[in-house]
Amino acid sequence: MADTMLEGSGISAFCGGVAVMLAAGIQTEEAVFMLSDEREDSRFRSICDSIYKDLAEGNTLSDAMEATRAFPEYATAMVRAGEKAGRLEQVLRRLDQYYEEEDRTYAKLRSSVSYPAALLGIMSIILLFTVVFILPVFISVYDNLTGTLTTGSFSNMRISIAIGWAALIVTLLFTIAVCILTIMSRTENGRVKLVSVFEALPFTRNSMYQLALSRFTSALSTYVSSGVDTETAMRTSAEFVTNKKLRAKVMKAYETMVDSSNPRSLAQAIAENEVFEPLYARMLMVGTETGSSDEMLSRLSQTFFEDALEHIDQVIDRVEPLFAGFLTVAVGATLITVMLPLIGIMRSIG
Repeated sequence: MADTMLEGSGISAFCGGVAVMLAAGIQTEEAVFMLSDEREDSRFRSICDSIYKDLAEGNTLSDAMEATRAFPEYATAMVRAGEKAGRLEQVLRRLDQYYEEEDRTYAKLRSSVSYPAALLGIMSIILLFTVVFILPVFISVYDNLTGTLTTGSFSNMRISIAIGWAALIVTLLFTIAVCILTIMSRTENGRVKLVSVFEALPFTRNSMYQLALSRFTSALSTYVSSGVDTETAMRTSAEFVTNKKLRAKVMKAYETMVDSSNPRSLAQAIAENEVFEPLYARMLMVGTETGSSDEMLSRLSQTFFEDALEHIDQVIDRVEPLFAGFLTVAVGATLITVMLPLIGIMRSIG
């Protein structure tokens, strides 16, 4: 049994590999066995072996995946819905794409912050050395000075000490935050916590909303296509929504659907409660009228997912210039911390 979840790349490899073999006519049990043989990763192989054993005993793929505790609840629930709907291959392909893109996004985030984090660490050491060792030397020099020399230059010393400590504290805090961000992005549990943090930040809030909307719509599409009634599909899909803003809208839409005095259809409830933007809500209305609501939901899920990735990429692209600017300020603060006392002494002597 696995005690921690697989990373996004591992989940993507499993779902994609099984989907390809299912498309080739290979049974699920044999597909998992073959996938285990193809991978050298011992942990991935042990998970596949555990799933294969459960499948051989007659359990479903979703139950076998859940038993390993190596897959997110969302992935196992989607596989279970795909099994009931007879669309297991399509669901696995969708999960493959979702977790592949998620892993790519976090990999890009790590690469964007790892190098600046290393530089910030070095800058922290330099500032610490400056404040702890260099500035006391200047203070000792000032203590040995008397008269107008001290009066004319000691103010520079106080400014230098203040700048040095302020730069050190800010740089250390920034370095610790970046290191925590990098470490958390390496695990599935850490990513869940990061999503909660990003949902609260103004410059990533919309991206996280779109991502949550994509997952909700994908789940809704899968449940609807499996023959589940729309009310149950809406209630079950809402369980995967962690975004507070979206969850409030979804639950309000569900209450509208089950309102005994004036019940609404799925499309009407989504439109009235602004779960989707007006354009996408109208598209769902058209899909419902033509009897292809599940297909329309699937398309909308892909659209929301691509929008979320585009927004996230834009945010990540801004990270490196931000770090570069902060590093420039830190270097300048270090130089000022060292040079101000020297300038004061030279001015007094001159």
